[in-house]
Amino acid sequence: MAKPFIAISLKIHGQTRGFPPIFLAKKAFLFPLMIVALLLNPIFLLSFDTERWFGWLGPTGAVLAAILLVVFCIVAWGLNLITLPGNWIAVAAMALYAWLGPGEGRIAIGAATLFAAFLFALLGEIIEFAAGAMGAQKAGASRRSTFLAVVGSMVGALIGAFVGIPVPVVGPILAAILFGGVGATAGAIYGEWTDGRSWRESWNVGHAAFWGRTFGTLGKFAAGLAVVLAALIGVLF
Repeated sequence: MAKPFIAISLKIHGQTRGFPPIFLAKKAFLFPLMIVALLLNPIFLLSFDTERWFGWLGPTGAVLAAILLVVFCIVAWGLNLITLPGNWIAVAAMALYAWLGPGEGRIAIGAATLFAAFLFALLGEIIEFAAGAMGAQKAGASRRSTFLAVVGSMVGALIGAFVGIPVPVVGPILAAILFGGVGATAGAIYGEWTDGRSWRESWNVGHAAFWGRTFGTLGKFAAGLAVVLAALIGVLF
């Protein structure tokens, strides 16, 4: 039975030199240095035999890899609740799978699926930006207040995710969205109030921050669901 390995070759000054598996095993500590050298010196070209690597997994391993991709995309989708770029993380995982994964077959992800996921992620960013523009920024929030609103929304979403645990699945999601909006409100109000604005003005900015954060998160979360569905459909059909 042949041993699995990653075929790596370096093209140096026009000559291709291969490295056997034993060398790779014994010199594993040199990998970081090799990667840095490849990135810094354009005369080095790295050739990675992806089809051979993925073929080693076999049918069962390939299906497991597809399942792990979908699970990872779902986890990344949840990161949107705490204002992290979950959609882009999912798209990056899909792109890596498309590169390393099978080029054909049911569990392969093609360019059309990857492009659709990219468009959905981009749509989520547009919705979040538009909601923010119509929220605290439109109400005249300062940069400091906007920053504190983002920090407050992250803290609030994390607290909400734990508070909603008693209600499976739906509880953490709804609580994270609600508490994220409350955190954005608190951050915006604190920023405006400490800048010397009146309580009424600070409240107006905080109120706008709440709805901007809430609608932005809902829109981005919906776009993230589309990204997850794209990954699921891509490996099923």
